[in-house]
Amino acid sequence: MMLHDTLDTTILSLGKATVDSPMTRMGDDSISKFFVSDNERVLLSVNPFDIKERLKSNADIVSFELAGPREKIYFDPSKLRCALVTCGGLCPGLNDIIRSIVLQLYYRYGVRNIYGIQYGLQGFIPEYGHDVIDMNPGNVVNIHERGGTILGSSRGPQDIEKVVDCLERMNIGILFMIGGDGTQMAASKIADTVIQRGLKISVVGVPKTIDNDIYLVAKSFGFDTAVDVATTAIEGAHNEAQGYHNGIGLIKFMGRHSGFLAATAALAKQDVNFVLIPEVNFDLDGPEGLLASLKDRLLSRKHAVIVVAEGAGQNLFTGGHTERDASGNVKLHDIGIFLRDKITHYFQSINMEISLKYIDPSYMIRSLPANANDHVFCSFLGRDAVHAGMAGKTKLLIGHWNNHYVHIPMDLSVGKRKQVAPYGKLWLTVLEATGQGSLLNKPPAGK
Repeated sequence: MMLHDTLDTTILSLGKATVDSPMTRMGDDSISKFFVSDNERVLLSVNPFDIKERLKSNADIVSFELAGPREKIYFDPSKLRCALVTCGGLCPGLNDIIRSIVLQLYYRYGVRNIYGIQYGLQGFIPEYGHDVIDMNPGNVVNIHERGGTILGSSRGPQDIEKVVDCLERMNIGILFMIGGDGTQMAASKIADTVIQRGLKISVVGVPKTIDNDIYLVAKSFGFDTAVDVATTAIEGAHNEAQGYHNGIGLIKFMGRHSGFLAATAALAKQDVNFVLIPEVNFDLDGPEGLLASLKDRLLSRKHAVIVVAEGAGQNLFTGGHTERDASGNVKLHDIGIFLRDKITHYFQSINMEISLKYIDPSYMIRSLPANANDHVFCSFLGRDAVHAGMAGKTKLLIGHWNNHYVHIPMDLSVGKRKQVAPYGKLWLTVLEATGQGSLLNKPPAGK
């Protein structure tokens, strides 16, 4: 965000909240001390210079609405019906979010009509014939110990009008949508259609992506677990590389457009010598390129470990991207296989023997249960999603910003992407830890 940009962080509401929260009647007087006012805010920037400059130029101090329980809520819990849906690729923590939402609705608000929509947005479309699951504490009690999602998932767009038709037929008051950028774009369209029809349905998103690339969200759930598992893959690749003369461990991680997982995992397990991410181009050939740098590494240390994000090096391929997956994303060229073959051919051409092991742990990472940190994180996200929905807030995401849980308008986040800053602390620290250099050839003198 530019220093003087203005962001509208206003959260939409279905109407005035006039119902006393049932949390005040649960025998715990201390709960009243934890109610949050809509006036409580979390600053977007905590840099004093930014704030002073904004005050000096009469620009607004941009802040987010603080998440948490409200003393007055919009819905009558005894008459409310809620629905949950998980969409897109699997991610550690999906079941944790489901569990947190269901238990909070059931025990803290007394909501008894909670429905799980199966197989993503397909579950709203009659033609697919997917059953609806009645959700209660009994069928979510241990699901956080399992990977995947008990509701199932799917990719690809569905007719938004038919989705809202289904919500109307089911008399749903709050829809919780758990998924990545594509899911939240769909959630935004659903919320718009709901508003156009004059319906009183709250749409609350819980953003999910292993890539950690949700705009205006400091960290998304599942990322911590993904880093944990990624370090295990790095350890295996390092052991394999060390076990052979001129051994090379090549690992491909998720990260279509953002290299947060590759960069963070490399710092968590500092056995990596080269990190390649989508935000930073590199040369393959030439005196400063990857292949020559890899050769120098092998000559000096006899082994090397390379971590590459799936979206890195797409500029090295000939031909454009035309195919798209079910979610509408452009199908990337496979940089992992490409590098494996290029490295093999290069060392064959210079008669230098290597032992290369290629590892792609992507689907193993996606489908595993969350770790302890993500268990806790998901618990907060799910509960705050319920608080927001019960208060009648809509078309928002539950996010984490400056160490607080906040409400983020969908319009500010969807369709945008958070990326690793090439001159930011994360990437500069990766360069220091690996010593890899820029991997770019210097232009000829005079150019």
